[in-house]
Amino acid sequence: RRWVHGLGWEWKRAKLRAKDDDPQRVEKLARIRYAFERLRAGTAVFFADELDVSLLPKVGAQWMPKGEQVEVMTPGTNEKRHVAGALNITTGTITQCLWYRKPTGLFLDLLETLDRTHPVATYSLLQVVVDNAKIHHAHAVAKWLAVHPRFELLYLPTYCPQANPIERAFGDVHDKCTRNHTRKRMWHLVQDVKQHLQVNGPWRYALSSDIYYTPEVTAAVEALRAAENSPTVTFPLAA
Repeated sequence: RRWVHGLGWEWKRAKLRAKDDDPQRVEKLARIRYAFERLRAGTAVFFADELDVSLLPKVGAQWMPKGEQVEVMTPGTNEKRHVAGALNITTGTITQCLWYRKPTGLFLDLLETLDRTHPVATYSLLQVVVDNAKIHHAHAVAKWLAVHPRFELLYLPTYCPQANPIERAFGDVHDKCTRNHTRKRMWHLVQDVKQHLQVNGPWRYALSSDIYYTPEVTAAVEALRAAENSPTVTFPLAA
């Protein structure tokens, strides 16, 4: 072990990493960045996702007396609730809704909430960035979008959660509410989460420069800009 330390190695836990190999990765990131850079009065860009809230605590590190280890009690029966949230990338506010399950209806409820809280008289275009979960591609969602033309979905590259700023806000939820929690009743835990999202914002996260501002993505954004200014120029946009 000593000679391994001497090589500059250390013993620590590995982490899971999904493959980030979407063939349309650059085009999708460019389309999202282009939407962000074209924001103007009457438009808004949201980054949306879903969060599982479990009565079974997420166990993680915390401060504790030296030589002691905090024990977190498990519930007799685990319960889950599901939160859908949409982060306004400009204001840092999060629109949220809660369901007992995570079907397509949860995402539709989020879209309805955005529609209700962002009136047509004020907003002519609402673009919502989502991952490639089945509920975001559902037929019911497509039907809803068809009768709400001011909404547009922009899809993240597959297996690229680090491109979604709301993931950081949801990580904050786990840090403040669900990690090592001692709640015995689900409704208490849900109230903690809802209050945190309502009180502890805004979450003003910028687009990651390592992801959205690479030379390849910048070139694709310039191509989109050229296509908009010249109808004869075409550029493949990811669905």
